[in-house]
Amino acid sequence: MSLDPHAFMSLMEKRVAFTEEDKNILKANADWGKEIAPLMADHFYDYLGRDEEMDAIMNAKEGRTHRLRETFVQWFHEMFTGMDDWGNGYADRRWRIGLVHVQIGIGPQHVIPAMAVVIHAVGKRVREENKNQEMLDALSRICMIDLAFIEQAYVEVSSAAVLRETGWTEGLFQRLIKSGAGSM
Repeated sequence: MSLDPHAFMSLMEKRVAFTEEDKNILKANADWGKEIAPLMADHFYDYLGRDEEMDAIMNAKEGRTHRLRETFVQWFHEMFTGMDDWGNGYADRRWRIGLVHVQIGIGPQHVIPAMAVVIHAVGKRVREENKNQEMLDALSRICMIDLAFIEQAYVEVSSAAVLRETGWTEGLFQRLIKSGAGSM
């Protein structure tokens, strides 16, 4: 159960209909994305800081919040630039970001609501600055792809750990998951 980030990126682009037009729109707004990235980081971390569990995770190590905030600003701007036209480098970086979320314990139950706060804040800025809806739509699509990487990191890491610890085959594991879900 090892994820190929490049294939996953292609699959997600198809699933969310992230198009060349979206990429062009985001690139055309890259300076704006860089300009508002620190403000979006403020929204993101203000929201997470109000959660006792997340606040403890963010402050578990000296300087972690500062490093996470810097990474967020870079990540946010990269959604507009695509780094390498949303290619292999972009996919590899998103996969690493997902793995870091798993390593430090920032789960999807924290990231997804916080990202909704950011999307809402971006939408507000779009309206205030008379930006077009197409830009917000394109940003929302790439954001969903990035969130899919984080969620998939949890699935992949958890599955690999269970398989390694139990010696089960992937097929057996998948059957157990399906039967377990059916009994809930």
